[in-house]
Amino acid sequence: MYTDTERCVRAVQSKDARFDGWFFTAVLTTGIYCRPSCPAVPPKPANMVFHPSAAACQQAGFRACKRCRPDTSPGSPEWNQRADAVARAMRLIADGTVDREGVPGLAARLGYSTRQIERQLLAELGAGPLALARAQRAQTARLLIETTALPMADIAFAAGFSSVRTFNDTVREVYALSPTELRTRTRSRARPGAGGDPAPGAVSLRLPLRTPFTPDNVFGHLAATAVPGVEEWRDGAYRRTLDLPHGPGIATLTPAPDHIGCRLALTDLRDLTLATSRCRRLLDLDADPVAVDERLAADPALAPLVAKAPGRRVPRTVDAAEFAVRAVLGQQVSTAAARTHAARLATAYGTPVEDPAGGLTHLFPSPAQLAGLDPEQLAMPRSRRTTLTTLVAALADGSIGLGPEEDWDEARARLLALPGFGPWTVEIIAMRALGDPDAFPATDLGVRRAAERLGLPGAPGALTARAADWRPWRAYAVQYLWATDDHPINLLPA
Repeated sequence: MYTDTERCVRAVQSKDARFDGWFFTAVLTTGIYCRPSCPAVPPKPANMVFHPSAAACQQAGFRACKRCRPDTSPGSPEWNQRADAVARAMRLIADGTVDREGVPGLAARLGYSTRQIERQLLAELGAGPLALARAQRAQTARLLIETTALPMADIAFAAGFSSVRTFNDTVREVYALSPTELRTRTRSRARPGAGGDPAPGAVSLRLPLRTPFTPDNVFGHLAATAVPGVEEWRDGAYRRTLDLPHGPGIATLTPAPDHIGCRLALTDLRDLTLATSRCRRLLDLDADPVAVDERLAADPALAPLVAKAPGRRVPRTVDAAEFAVRAVLGQQVSTAAARTHAARLATAYGTPVEDPAGGLTHLFPSPAQLAGLDPEQLAMPRSRRTTLTTLVAALADGSIGLGPEEDWDEARARLLALPGFGPWTVEIIAMRALGDPDAFPATDLGVRRAAERLGLPGAPGALTARAADWRPWRAYAVQYLWATDDHPINLLPA
């Protein structure tokens, strides 16, 4: 979008928050860059230059605006609605892959050479993978500076910087303040009596999102299907354990009208970027609800549903392999039975965790941990045991991958080749684990019943043909269809 100068100027002049994260405005006269909705007086159009990423602005020598804090914008919806190499690269960078594995590791995951990935990212985002990862490190550093009492040296390494000097130089370059000045400025603006610093390893932050936002279905779904010991709804918040590279973590997510309150209890703060990325993906916070709802509301059958509760999100997952296992456990059984099966696996094979604030007890077991399960101990039909053990083996040996780097259609084909995998299981995994916004489980009983109530075809083939007009947002149409049913997944828990 950043190449459409006229449209970008209109968005800046109207302070349109819908475009935050789509592009960034660099102001030639001040040397700063802003989000489109910056509350400051808009500059003259002749002084505006538009960039596709914060990293591109920083590479061009611009500093982040201290007023609108553009680095806290929601992520671009582009990277979650596409499956090409650039979109998959951006999802991996958001997960911290460059910090952990370097650019060669990023390229290897995508099946390209380092030069090819750098060239594609530069062409579309105006910055290479190292610059994009650097911008993300700067954002993580700012967050830790502002929300913790950690020494600056600890923050430098937790944010992924190789040295304190690089950390100091980057923060000063991006924010025009030293780390100490940034912390002092933040505390001088804090409310009196707001409380002390969080406990060690704990970070509290606000996850930005685009409005409108209807949290009922995403939080209702997560709460209704929560695996005891792994997930829970407590005191108005969804809580769950996280399996992270440097140790277990716990996320507490609280819905608000214009953001998500997020508290992360981490074993190691180096996992902050990855934990934040997974929480955003879980709640589908980088979606563009205006574009989605405009397409779906064009259908007279869906228009009343969209008008009643606009901005529904697709409930996703923090761990694609975990969700795939749970999808198999949920085949042809009730929600309660699926939760029971999953809880038994978590208790028997998952890593124990401590949760002083609630009732979380285990991480959900990884495919490697489940590889040793005894199928005879599973209270399910033999055919489903075979489906589960085959899936676990394929996930454990890497013959099936469901990570951010995967091509959605190729992943579907590999899943369909497994015994016991039909269209429903594959599309549910595509929708919630792979993150395909156009996934469409046409054989789902709830979807078919809702379609018939709306006067739409109930047969899977006819419904799929009718749903062609909803593309590329059929996964969101599913959320609106499910919402017509009186089921706990559609209700924000009390």
